[in-house]
Amino acid sequence: MSTPPAGQHLASILTSKGSPLSLIHRPTATPGPNELLIEVKALALNPADNAQLHLGILIASYPYILGSDIAGTIVSVHPSVTEYKTGDRVLAGVSAYFENANNDYGAFQKFVLAKKWAVTPLPDGVSFSQGAMLPMAVSTAWNGWFGLEIPRDTKWQPEDKKGMLVWGGASSVGSAALQSAKLMGYVIYTTASSKHHEYLKSLGATHVFDYHDEDVVRKIVEVAKGEGVSLDIGYDAVGQMHSCMGVLKEFKVNGKAKMAEVIPSMEDRDKDGVAVRNMKMPRDSPEAFQEHFHFIFNVWLKDKLESGEYVPSPGLQVVEGGLESLPKHLDTLKAGVSGVKLVLEI
Repeated sequence: MSTPPAGQHLASILTSKGSPLSLIHRPTATPGPNELLIEVKALALNPADNAQLHLGILIASYPYILGSDIAGTIVSVHPSVTEYKTGDRVLAGVSAYFENANNDYGAFQKFVLAKKWAVTPLPDGVSFSQGAMLPMAVSTAWNGWFGLEIPRDTKWQPEDKKGMLVWGGASSVGSAALQSAKLMGYVIYTTASSKHHEYLKSLGATHVFDYHDEDVVRKIVEVAKGEGVSLDIGYDAVGQMHSCMGVLKEFKVNGKAKMAEVIPSMEDRDKDGVAVRNMKMPRDSPEAFQEHFHFIFNVWLKDKLESGEYVPSPGLQVVEGGLESLPKHLDTLKAGVSGVKLVLEI
């Protein structure tokens, strides 16, 4: 496509549910209060992008710019933003969904507006592509902990033998749940294809089981009970609720276990002594919503990336072709990938 006119940039836009993505030139936005403008260097693809594209989920109006995960360089900031400056390397969680379908905030374009509470500085050792893998995965993991009412300052000690079951540890959300739970002191039991077992152990998993094994539920229960670990809490990162519940119900404390469920269409419910909770974020006030993401991006992720305690995960698969190649790569994602996140460098 031709070079954009002055004051405009290239974007990939969805004109209606299920329609082909179209390349357009659109005006480059100016940051408002608490906002900064990022030149996108890398963007990651998520299953949610395909759900929005084909099913219209969480789209208030069209045309609409998809995407939520970016990393790049700040090109301008509003005077109210003192935490960042032009030229800073950052990752950011951005989404037109949170802004009533305002396309200035959609990730699939060259310049994107971001709220300061959803931005994290990139340490020198973290590439743009590695940074782009993190926003949705890390925030979704923490939305699970919020839904389960796990305190932010949780810090179990080894002698507590407090376990966490992460079903689907090789997924992007699963690996984020695994790492964040490990940093809270949980003993991590997780599932994945056998080819990912050693990698997940390097991220902090104590035990990894092959979910293809017909006896996987029994084996997890047997190992945890044999080690005296209380495995009464879990995170289903891949929509395998019944398998996850099959383990947790064997470790009920005071008659109940609890599990976070990543599938957004599911409602909170209790079954077989397991409290199943959806991903949640504070909605009682704008201030609570902002503070929630401020903690995730400006505090927790910033600190853990700087210290090296959190490692960008899962595996990185860089794809090429610019914004015009997005339909092809979304099809690849829809067909299924394993243990990697697709990231487009632009």
